[in-house]
Amino acid sequence: MQLKVLAFVLAGGEGTRLYPLTRERAKPAVPFGGKYRIVDFVLSNLINSGIYSIYVLIQFRSQSLLQHLSDGWQFGGVLKTEFLIPVPAQMRTEGKEWYQGTADAIHQNINLIEQSRPDVVVVFGADHIYRMNIRAMIEYHEQKRAHVTIAALPMDKKFAKDFGVVEATSSGRIMGFHEKRPDAPTMPGDPSRVYASMGNYVFSTDMLVKMIEEDRRNPDSSHDFGKDILPRAVGRAEMFAYNFNTNPIPGEDPDKTPYWRDVGTLDAFYEANMDIRAISPELNLFNREWPLRTASYPDPPAKFAFDEEDRRGQAIDSVISEGCIISGGQVRDSVLGRNVYVHAGAEIEACVIFDNCDIGRNTKLRRCVIQKNVRIPEGSVIGYDHEKDKKHHLVTESGIVVVDGKRTPMLLSTLTI
Repeated sequence: MQLKVLAFVLAGGEGTRLYPLTRERAKPAVPFGGKYRIVDFVLSNLINSGIYSIYVLIQFRSQSLLQHLSDGWQFGGVLKTEFLIPVPAQMRTEGKEWYQGTADAIHQNINLIEQSRPDVVVVFGADHIYRMNIRAMIEYHEQKRAHVTIAALPMDKKFAKDFGVVEATSSGRIMGFHEKRPDAPTMPGDPSRVYASMGNYVFSTDMLVKMIEEDRRNPDSSHDFGKDILPRAVGRAEMFAYNFNTNPIPGEDPDKTPYWRDVGTLDAFYEANMDIRAISPELNLFNREWPLRTASYPDPPAKFAFDEEDRRGQAIDSVISEGCIISGGQVRDSVLGRNVYVHAGAEIEACVIFDNCDIGRNTKLRRCVIQKNVRIPEGSVIGYDHEKDKKHHLVTESGIVVVDGKRTPMLLSTLTI
């Protein structure tokens, strides 16, 4: 059966817990893994799943995201027959407001659904790191003859207090929703785990439109799928949970647990970047059957210079992006973005460094996240004395030091590009 599928990607989140990485960019535009952006994961999942009709709903600090989409996704030749279009808030409400919730974001663009007349609408977030075969979820939706299918992640029940939990029967039918409750019902047949909602949905079009129109008329609603629309639909619509752990990814070991990370905090963001450095990483960026796509830039290859006893350019257990020059410095257990210059004598350990940074001679960095365009002066030592670091930088509870040029103008300057 050929289905016409329309996708909405919700990419308007502020990402306040990732500040200062989100000071001038939306959370989906935050760099990840050297050359990528967080939004690349959901877009790659859609494209790899054969879904080519995509609207990206944007809102806060959207310029960086718009630039990224235009650099590679819209005009870079990825989509041959259909479209990927960013859509700002349409101000279609009576008060001409920004998107008030996930459901309101769809409501303000309901004309796009009416114009396309799809059989199925998928609504996915843009702020998680994961691989997913969305076509398999749609097939499950059709097999169940569902009105709504919700991607559900099996998770230890101790985390129920942190997520919205889906209560489902052994057949997957949804019986209830429980928002951040420590005593939320566990999975059928597995008292140690709960179904956490991933905030990714497949809707039959007619039911989606009906739900949104009813919700718009409710003055007490916050116009959110997870908080309002879906809980009220229990018993009124055919809703099923799709077990994310059963999702097959071409090119991946079928016995391997699918990778998913919520990078909503600085510590979680840092750890997810560290995950890709391993010899056998949990998140495999080298799977050619399920490629992670991104914008393309005309950068030269990475270069490693000098081979002297006290001046050797090298990187160990690290991810080094295009245009980097490791000129006599040492990089270990780190992730470097595009066009990072590491000068002689510099020592970088367990760091995440964004694009266009310049790391001065004899600098020592440990467990740092370095913002884009930052120049670290010669001889700087960061990440070794947290009390000293706190005078100039943000330091997280786990000891990650976020180096941001705008926070410390006397110490750091930004490159002009």
